[in-house]
Amino acid sequence: MNTTPSHDIRGVLIQVAGGRLLLPNATIAEVLSYADPEPVANTPDWLLGRIRWRGWQLPLIAFSRLSGIADERGGLGSKVVVLKALGGDSKAPYFAMLTQGFPRLVTVSPDTVMADAHAEDETLPNGVQARVLLNEDQALLPDLERVETMIGDALREAA
Repeated sequence: MNTTPSHDIRGVLIQVAGGRLLLPNATIAEVLSYADPEPVANTPDWLLGRIRWRGWQLPLIAFSRLSGIADERGGLGSKVVVLKALGGDSKAPYFAMLTQGFPRLVTVSPDTVMADAHAEDETLPNGVQARVLLNEDQALLPDLERVETMIGDALREAA
């Protein structure tokens, strides 16, 4: 019987235009089919608008645009991932992110994930805290707190 504590966590790989994001499974509240959001005037192009979800008006972002890695638009086959906000703002406990298809559950352990050594000299894209390899697949670790701050700033400036 193995009595050493397991350091594995459940993660989710999310496909966005131009890359994959690795997130803890616990940050995902729900996956929805894409529907055109309600536009918000005077916001950056990465803030696609707002969607309705369980009585909330959630900002919908295109992470690939925000980070500058690719242009991304919603359409047939796109999904929306509702994420639990980490910032503790009771008025904005969730936000939504455009994805290309369903997220994929993965197990993340010290043996399966490592920093991407090939990317160490590169500047990280906006909203990204690290580039990693998960079982040799490249992925980005988004800086969700930074992304939340950017969303809040963009919505305040638009108001």
